[in-house]
Amino acid sequence: MKRFNALVLFFLLLTPILCLGQSKHTPLKDGPDVKVKKTAPNQEMHLTFPNLNKITYYKDSKKLSEIQRFERRKQYGQALPLLERYVRSFGIQNFYKDTRLLWRLGQLYERQGMMNQAMEVYRLVLKHHRSDVRQVQSYYDSLEQNTKDNYVPLSYYYELVEYRKSISSYQPPRGVYLNMGNGINSPYEDYGPTLSGDNNTLIFTSKRTFLGIQSRPNEDLYFAQNHNDFWSEAKSFGKPINSIYNEGSATLTRDGKTLYFARCESPDGYGNCDIYKATLQPDGNWHEIENLGPNVNGAAWDSQPALSPNEDTLYFASDRLGGFGLSDIYFTYKTKSGQWAPAQNMGPIINTRQSEVSPFYHPKYKVLYFSSRGQLFNFGDFDIYKTYLVGNRWQEPRNIGPLVNGRGSEYYFTIDAQSKNLYYARSEESDIKNLDLYSFPLPMEAHPLAVTKVEGVVRDSVTNKPLTGIISIIDLDNGIEISSKYIRPDGSFAFSLIDNSRYMMIIQSPDFFTIERELALKQDTSLQIMAKVIDHNIPMVFKNIEFAPNESNITESMHPILDEVAFFLAENPAFRLEISGHTDSAGDPEFNQILSKDRADAIMQYIQHRVRIDDGRIEAYGHGSSKPLREEKTEADRRINRRVEFRLLKPVVSKGGKAN
Repeated sequence: MKRFNALVLFFLLLTPILCLGQSKHTPLKDGPDVKVKKTAPNQEMHLTFPNLNKITYYKDSKKLSEIQRFERRKQYGQALPLLERYVRSFGIQNFYKDTRLLWRLGQLYERQGMMNQAMEVYRLVLKHHRSDVRQVQSYYDSLEQNTKDNYVPLSYYYELVEYRKSISSYQPPRGVYLNMGNGINSPYEDYGPTLSGDNNTLIFTSKRTFLGIQSRPNEDLYFAQNHNDFWSEAKSFGKPINSIYNEGSATLTRDGKTLYFARCESPDGYGNCDIYKATLQPDGNWHEIENLGPNVNGAAWDSQPALSPNEDTLYFASDRLGGFGLSDIYFTYKTKSGQWAPAQNMGPIINTRQSEVSPFYHPKYKVLYFSSRGQLFNFGDFDIYKTYLVGNRWQEPRNIGPLVNGRGSEYYFTIDAQSKNLYYARSEESDIKNLDLYSFPLPMEAHPLAVTKVEGVVRDSVTNKPLTGIISIIDLDNGIEISSKYIRPDGSFAFSLIDNSRYMMIIQSPDFFTIERELALKQDTSLQIMAKVIDHNIPMVFKNIEFAPNESNITESMHPILDEVAFFLAENPAFRLEISGHTDSAGDPEFNQILSKDRADAIMQYIQHRVRIDDGRIEAYGHGSSKPLREEKTEADRRINRRVEFRLLKPVVSKGGKAN
């Protein structure tokens, strides 16, 4: 409790600057609902801020005094609903002037055991503070450690995939980071992809043209056609869409007749960049280019339009004053008269004190994708997130995982209506300015239907303590792996998968043999997985490893156990194995010694044939009858002495921390 109070005192002394916004209107007819399961931790939002697009600041000194009076008397149950009601009334400026009230609300939730609500408010604090709150971040992380995802680094993940390819037919995700090639990309920046309704036309932005004596790069719109799954060489839209001004970030209506795009520094603009629309004429040319007007465009940068499935709501990015950070995502919707309503900020769940850009609304489901550098879990500079519209509220954004998001920047995510392929722009970490377009099959974590929860805990079957390790999910219908995660400190794990699909769960650890569990997923699933920990100080003897008299041939009944040992070595390349063959005392001692060595060699050769093992990692010994476990008085005694022992040798870690 002392630590908790110290954190509270620390936070109350901060003077953060914070802006939040919340939309009043959210579309309700934008396509089929995607049901977010209630078991998903910390996802369903309960706070709304209806004033954020109405007033700039809310203050009621009388109500604040009443809240403080209850808190001084430690009547926290009475203070909580009053403070919650006060925070719900916030205007935009409250979030940088009254950040301490958000933190206090989170405290009160926590005191009442309402941890989901507390974590929701703590996330808002961390997304929108503008001061050093490292202690607050540390406190939040300590609460989150058993619910957040801890992904295996991609380099190590692909090592696991390579080891597994030698023992199974499972394949890694197909074509991750697949550049779309020179027919689409140029030596200059290429970005902002969008698809036509039939998925056969790709429209994107490029800086490959130059104007004037100084060769100023000019942003123009380009398109490519798909023929038999191959994209044609990109062509310029030409005039009148492209001009001496910068054009880009387009979106097309389903019928292909209306194009929304951004144009910058145009004489008829309201700000630096504005959103325009153009209409396709019967002659195949684009005309009737018009600015969307002051309800949409402000006196700043407005760009990157995206349409809802019903095409009655337009989402876009803007750096106008009064937002949360450097740029925010806004939306406007069509009124009954067919005009665009005044743009509204999407609110504090989506936007942060940093930058949110390039929204994309799934063409079929109520899922919004966008790029952010201010959410709480980023792999690189800008990462792509997805958020679900549930009950008229946007849920906590989810990072779509390391198979899309790398250490550089990712923007302009778009996918087809069938959710088969993704298209987006990304830069390498070493060259964050030179964007290229990429396309490959949609990974699981980016899929809009990946909302069914598989969660569980892995424990020691003897001590019941949580175990560590790595969990991978295999999509059995396609034979493709899904990115792997580390088991959390409390032994728990969680994946969001697609309902009515088949998966294989593979749990690996240097502490136990690999566990495989097949799942025919029908609904949210909870698992309790018990594993027997390997004692590396005691040799293992398997009952199924029993040779015929005077024989050293590997029988089919031995395969499952020997495969387990082989797979363990493949998945834990630093470990070594000692195989020791033993016989009973019957017969000639010299023959028994040779027979025991032949059996150990046969097992070694089977494992080396089963998986790729470096020379020197397996050693085979034959001890004959020289090391009995018990005196041989009965046949049962002799059977116990006829054995093969396996000893897994842990890597020795030197003082410098390097395994030898």
